[in-house]
Amino acid sequence: MMEDFISYITIDPNIRFGKPCIKGTRITVQDILSWLASDMSTEEIIQDFPQLKAEHIKAALSFAANSENRTKLISA
Repeated sequence: MMEDFISYITIDPNIRFGKPCIKGTRITVQDILSWLASDMSTEEIIQDFPQLKAEHIKAALSFAANSENRTKLISA
């Protein structure tokens, strides 16, 4: 797993309501995950959003995987 995803991801309450974004953009981790889930390839995403690089896509995936590991279940 990419441990240094934090160098690519930022959380700013003034940008996209504090959702995790690729630094220097308004593109969220969720945006990238949604594009990948809709069968867009990394190359297609980069073509549509030239400010992104493959490292950004990997960082978004790594961030999401790391976030999943921190999810806690709370019983009702």
